[in-house]
Amino acid sequence: MADRTAVANPAPLGLVGFGLTTVLLSLVNAGVFGADLEMLVIPMAIAFGGTIQLMAGAMEFRTGNTFGMTAFTSYGAFWWWFALLLLFQNNGWIPEVSAQALGVALIMWGVFTTYMWVGTFKLNWGLFSVFLTLALTFFLLGFGDFLGVGVVVTLGGWVGILTGLLAMYVSFAEVTNWTWGRDVLPLGGTPYEG
Repeated sequence: MADRTAVANPAPLGLVGFGLTTVLLSLVNAGVFGADLEMLVIPMAIAFGGTIQLMAGAMEFRTGNTFGMTAFTSYGAFWWWFALLLLFQNNGWIPEVSAQALGVALIMWGVFTTYMWVGTFKLNWGLFSVFLTLALTFFLLGFGDFLGVGVVVTLGGWVGILTGLLAMYVSFAEVTNWTWGRDVLPLGGTPYEG
């Protein structure tokens, strides 16, 4: 049985908040669902994708985990940004953002995610895979929007579904392994041993 007196690991909470919200939005980007699901994603992005990740990031700060703190607070803020962008545009509070401008923002998130991905080289294969596919998702969505190539956005949606499911798996594995007090579900070793 796991040590119940130790400080809890906030990563599974942050990962599931990120993963579940990412799958829902990616279903829209992949063309599986339309705008009605996107409207459902707004409150999910605020409550679960955004707020839960911000909380997980604050908890990671308390554990001294710079990587987790940076990742969860950044992607929590991403979900707040995304939800507020949709709310502000849909209510006419700001002018509609062009696809090219949105593309530039998503490309910059891809750049950020790429340098976070480098940090996973010393963690495990599960997180390595989440950040690799997330970087690809941002770049596909960003360049698809910037260049106006819908099929690239759709591909980004499918890669985003994979990204979210991988994040949910890592969360599931961490919770299950903690509960059982041993490795039940594999996360893989460290990708880079140097």
